[in-house]
Amino acid sequence: MDDLHQTVLHDLHVDLGARMVPFAGYVMPVQYPLGVMKEHLHCRAAAGLFDVSHMGQVAIRPHSGDIADAARALETLVPVDLLGLGAGRQRYALFTSDAGGILDDLMVANRGDHLFVVVNAACKAGDLAHMRAHLSETCAVDELSDRALLALQGPQAEAALARLVPEVTTLRFMDVIGADTVFGPLILSRSGYTGEDGFEISVPNAAAVDLARALLDDDAVQPIGLGARDSLRLEAGLCLYGNDIDTTTTPIEAALAWAIQKARRPGGPRAGGYPGADVVGAQLTSGAARTRVGLLPEGRAPVRAGAGLFAGTEGGDVIGTVTSGAFGPSLGAPMSMGYVPTGLAGPGTKLFADLRGKRHPVTVAALPFRPATFKR
Repeated sequence: MDDLHQTVLHDLHVDLGARMVPFAGYVMPVQYPLGVMKEHLHCRAAAGLFDVSHMGQVAIRPHSGDIADAARALETLVPVDLLGLGAGRQRYALFTSDAGGILDDLMVANRGDHLFVVVNAACKAGDLAHMRAHLSETCAVDELSDRALLALQGPQAEAALARLVPEVTTLRFMDVIGADTVFGPLILSRSGYTGEDGFEISVPNAAAVDLARALLDDDAVQPIGLGARDSLRLEAGLCLYGNDIDTTTTPIEAALAWAIQKARRPGGPRAGGYPGADVVGAQLTSGAARTRVGLLPEGRAPVRAGAGLFAGTEGGDVIGTVTSGAFGPSLGAPMSMGYVPTGLAGPGTKLFADLRGKRHPVTVAALPFRPATFKR
């Protein structure tokens, strides 16, 4: 633990009674005294506060001053329409490799004069190097290491945040604004990774603890750790980089084709032009041999990541692999995600998973397991 990084909120987590664990090079709270199950359900019923300061925050500023130049440059690395992303809006994106694999997933916001990018903690150094290697001729790529990042999620998130920043009530899903507050200049997006309505809040390091405490002063808000964050995102059918997506999975295999807008698809005005475009474009046109699906195991025991999947109860080769699995507190049942041959990806398909050395029945299910409640 001594070799790990700490976020600026580390001491607050300890004061709140968090159990701290290693995660993505940081020491992070996995749960608080409330416990993973109650934290999960509290976020679904009221509001949960997450420390996501371990993630990377990056500003991409065009040398020309024209935001279109930054969007055009970043489009050379992602299969996403950024030229069509309006000011004050945010979009999910993917860095792809020359083989079509996923280097990382990220969020990109148009801040009017620059792009604001949030990347995963474990990929942060590689992503920064990747962007600087390919964008520096046209853009400055600056890590915003002086800022923390909080996520406030749940049906009462808006009311809790509006006490401090009233203008958030006007935001809809994927809107982004800046706000000058007593906590310094904030960057607020109406987004998150739980399937709930909520916000991600970029705040200067010096004010992060004060902002967190102010939010926690609301009776509706409880601190939430990595354990509940994982079960929340899995119920929402959302990928965890390094588990459900990585360099061996393409966006189409990962069921993320929705993230590739028409402008970047074969036949679109800016088709291709990003790493692996030939592979991804061919799969967009003809389909992929395998795909990510939801899986509902029978009974109460979760089928965890790494479990093999089979077509029958005996014999036969492994046909797929579970990539994430947990008990879903809101579902009241176990849930998993994994990759299966596309011909076996239809909801209702019966398969079997290796559970403690035995073949356990699982059923392919549509994602998400629990419908999202975003404010559209």
